[in-house]
Amino acid sequence: MSIEAPPTTEPAVKSPTQAAGSTPPTPPGAPPAAGEQGSPGGWFGWWRATPLYLRILGGCVLGVLVALVLRQPIPVAFFRELRPLLPVAEALAIPSQLVLRLLGALAAPLILLAVVQALMQANFPRGSGPRLVGLLMLNTLVAIVIGLAVANTVRPGKWTDAGKLKQEAKHEQKTDLLQQFLDNVPKSILGPLGDGGKVISVILLAIAFGIALRRLKHEKIATVADLVDVSFRTLLILLHWVIEVIPLAVFGIVASIVGTKGFGAFIGLGAFIIAVLLALTLHMTYYLLRIQFGSWARPLDVVRGMRDALVMAFSTASSTATMPVTYACLREKVGLRERSASLGALVGANFNNDGTALYEAMAALFISQLIGIELTLWQQILVVLTSVAASVGAAGIPEAGIVTMTLVFNAVHLPIEYIPILLTVDWFLDRCRTAINVMGDVNVSCLLDGYEREPPHPPTAEEQGLSEVA
Repeated sequence: MSIEAPPTTEPAVKSPTQAAGSTPPTPPGAPPAAGEQGSPGGWFGWWRATPLYLRILGGCVLGVLVALVLRQPIPVAFFRELRPLLPVAEALAIPSQLVLRLLGALAAPLILLAVVQALMQANFPRGSGPRLVGLLMLNTLVAIVIGLAVANTVRPGKWTDAGKLKQEAKHEQKTDLLQQFLDNVPKSILGPLGDGGKVISVILLAIAFGIALRRLKHEKIATVADLVDVSFRTLLILLHWVIEVIPLAVFGIVASIVGTKGFGAFIGLGAFIIAVLLALTLHMTYYLLRIQFGSWARPLDVVRGMRDALVMAFSTASSTATMPVTYACLREKVGLRERSASLGALVGANFNNDGTALYEAMAALFISQLIGIELTLWQQILVVLTSVAASVGAAGIPEAGIVTMTLVFNAVHLPIEYIPILLTVDWFLDRCRTAINVMGDVNVSCLLDGYEREPPHPPTAEEQGLSEVA
């Protein structure tokens, strides 16, 4: 997506990933818009046209129903002797394992290219870079510290004993064809190219990239920026394929856990939701206090002026899609300078993902508490460092919280097999933390604007058109 700050006289800051006031194009590999030519029909068309959160909810419900059937005693002795149903419930977890393997393989190169692209294309006016980076880093660190403090105080993973999931030894099933296929799915993009690479892994990698690159085969690569852009878009196509099957992974993990261990683990998710909402509320309060004492703007006036952007952020779960509206609200309704609004809402938004970083830190502690593993102080510091690194540049990655969470879990050696448990509520918490991400952009813009308000001036033609967006 290409979004730029609309200029008044001369644009102070340009962001290559947005175009304020324009309709965001469909990301590579994303479902086509309604009425678009060439849209697939039938069941596949219906599947792609249905919002992701509705598919995830459907997967949860179907998973519970299947698990209840699997847990029922078989009344006829003949069928009881055919085959126990417990292994069937355990096998349903394989789709989630496959999705996690693919997400883990894509996470590192996606973050790498996202950060490289953001740094290459962002234009920092002279003298503004250090302060902007300082504000972004401070906000992210405060968010993570609040998340860890709430998780250690509330301890949502301890609210239920029935949901205690102990790590079980992994039994190798070399005779299981599905397990053998899973073993050949690459754990990383470059892993199969090493000395120990498996031929099947290389072939799977070649097929995936070959099909993805068919959409981009006519793209011209004249500069390094073009190479980075095409590489990033290729990975986004692969990521969208994985996102399409996330509801199936949710169905499998819900059916597997409920069918083998009961509802305890999911009862604990209620406590996790409460803890995350509490932490996000505290971080929102921090933002408003910083605006109160660090700028001329008044917190309640800012919230009132940013209502449209916050509602759009919650409804779309995308801070990138909300950028034009955020910029418009900051300029026309809050009254910030063009330079401040551009730096915070357009440039800063590429690096500011406070809500996502907070959520990842809390998710790591919740799962560790749920499975009976206590993270040491050093491991929690490692969670902080990994969350900060993973959140940088994640604004342009769809479902960034799920993608980068695999990096956080691996950093402290938590089993990523439990991440699908969080997917059952992530569709809701994703919207909440996206609104906080947008509020973080607003906070940075207000602080950059200083203690004196810009004198009123007649709106330009571009600003009049931009006010209609807000």
